[in-house]
Amino acid sequence: MIITMDRKITEETNKNTLKIDEMNALEMVHLMAEQDHEIQSGIKNALPYIADSIDLIVDKWQQGGRVFVVGAGTSGRIGVLDAVELGPTFSIEPERWIALVAGGKNAMWEPLEQHEDSSSDAIKELEKYHFNHHDVLIAISASGSTPYSVAALEYVQEVSASSISISCNHQTISTRLSNVGIELIVGPEIIRGSTRLKAGTAQKMVLNMISTGSMIKLGKVYQNEMVDVQLINKKLVERAETMLIQLTNHSEAEVQQLMTETNNDIKLSLIIAKANCDITDARKYLSKANGHVKKAIEFATNR
Repeated sequence: MIITMDRKITEETNKNTLKIDEMNALEMVHLMAEQDHEIQSGIKNALPYIADSIDLIVDKWQQGGRVFVVGAGTSGRIGVLDAVELGPTFSIEPERWIALVAGGKNAMWEPLEQHEDSSSDAIKELEKYHFNHHDVLIAISASGSTPYSVAALEYVQEVSASSISISCNHQTISTRLSNVGIELIVGPEIIRGSTRLKAGTAQKMVLNMISTGSMIKLGKVYQNEMVDVQLINKKLVERAETMLIQLTNHSEAEVQQLMTETNNDIKLSLIIAKANCDITDARKYLSKANGHVKKAIEFATNR
């Protein structure tokens, strides 16, 4: 594997912050906030590619594919953070959206950045999960040339699968190896090379967009409500009941009865209330709609 030395904006000196070490705390945070404005413009320019990424994932997901997010250091930890929250938020199986960080799970808590140079580790991890042409890989690397994530992208090409890359430099090798290359140009870091700052924030925001947008298109959101959330504590059950009261105009007692009948299944409760059908029909329409709750309600109301 040959990695070309592309011009790395993430490694340049930020001339606007050369005197940050002479500033008081208030001056520092003002400057940092000002620099963070570049994140929004970097993301705005990449929006078409972010949208393409969502469409790609949804297409593969509906065919039974999985999503793998790989990265080293800050980028890898961002991938893990996003993946871990998708289960409780959208009730997706943990084996369908998998985050891999160079150095393994310990790298979440320990500085194991030396593993970012290990291209073989990335391939071994993907092979362990039997990564195949049905799946999608999201490779995150601020530089766009990290050996760990680049090796993963090359492996994706070998098995004829689909890939997305998120980097913070122009015309990176990661982009060249990807079906969709997202380049977030946010300028040099406040502290040179510290990509946990602007680059990391931009990557986190975009990964949130991709995962959330994918879940919305898969029907796990009704209007702007989480209707596929795991009700694992009292607060979430109460939130679900309040949501159903607002969405259906049913009384608290009626909603609680629905939740009892459906074993706290928000989607089924919503379909029953909106379409005035029984639980058997609600399940049938939800299955017909591939789990997309709004489409299921449309099927039920037009029956």
